[in-house]
Amino acid sequence: MLAVIVDKAIYRDGTRRTITGDISDAWSAARTRDGGFLWIGLHEPTREEFDLISSEVELHPLAVEDAIKAHQRPKLERYDDTLFVVLKTLLYVEETSDIEVGEINLFLGRDFVITVRHGAANPLKEVRRRVESDPGLLAAGPAGVMYAICDQVVDTYSLVSYEVEHDLIALERRVFSGEQADVTEDIYSLKREVLEFRTSQDPLIPVLEEIVKGRVELCASNRELFRDVLDHLLRVDGKVDEHNELLTSALSAHLALVGAEQNKVAMRQNADMRKISSWAALIAVPTLIAGVYGMNFDHMPELHWTFGYPLCLGTMAVAVLVVYRLLRRSGWL
Repeated sequence: MLAVIVDKAIYRDGTRRTITGDISDAWSAARTRDGGFLWIGLHEPTREEFDLISSEVELHPLAVEDAIKAHQRPKLERYDDTLFVVLKTLLYVEETSDIEVGEINLFLGRDFVITVRHGAANPLKEVRRRVESDPGLLAAGPAGVMYAICDQVVDTYSLVSYEVEHDLIALERRVFSGEQADVTEDIYSLKREVLEFRTSQDPLIPVLEEIVKGRVELCASNRELFRDVLDHLLRVDGKVDEHNELLTSALSAHLALVGAEQNKVAMRQNADMRKISSWAALIAVPTLIAGVYGMNFDHMPELHWTFGYPLCLGTMAVAVLVVYRLLRRSGWL
């Protein structure tokens, strides 16, 4: 058994039959009898490792390349009698509030399912247990496996959406509590995660709609199951749109609050500058008069007058008082 093969089994008559030989023997055993199917689960295989399986199942090379390289958008493609389905998986990291994106690639035929998983999100062990414990899903064959995987992936979307909503509420409280430090960066960071969330789940909607409309023959008899998954996904899609709009509103509110605070600071600075300029003007008036008399012109008659010096002081005081009244009336003091 290859190290990348997480699990492999043949399902027939509602029971699991563990494969003890190699893939070639398992493939032959799955096709010798009707009503059974082979399910092989892989995790991040290399080209050489996956070639050992694709050579037996005869998968299309373009689909194989997509499955190995990953980084595909959610999609459904038909290659002869084989379906190739791509799902994006999400993992919420509570410590950093980041969303890690993974991928599940499914190859489905009449009698086989091959799952290729990338990333740590959505391990398929619980899905396999669910399918093995549900006779209805086992009877549905590969379509039942695909439904169970899609259902788990969309349920994870709901959980991630719930966590994002909590982060959004906390961020809104910070915005309106007056805490301005680093809030802009946090809003942009969460908005980027929400947009990544949207690009992961939004393209899955037309894939499920294609199945629900009966256009995928392999899944036509199980359209009701996929309709339920589509309903859940549409609710998540609405939530993601709401989160994106709320983040835009939170950013606008934050920028408005920052602008208002900056205006207050600017107004205080202007008021301070007015006061400083006003006191400078009050000091400049007597300084000007004293500066003229400091030139020591002997021919100035008032210097030889007994009341000349008191008159200069009085003129200074009156001038300062007039300027002070004018500044007070204009609101500068």
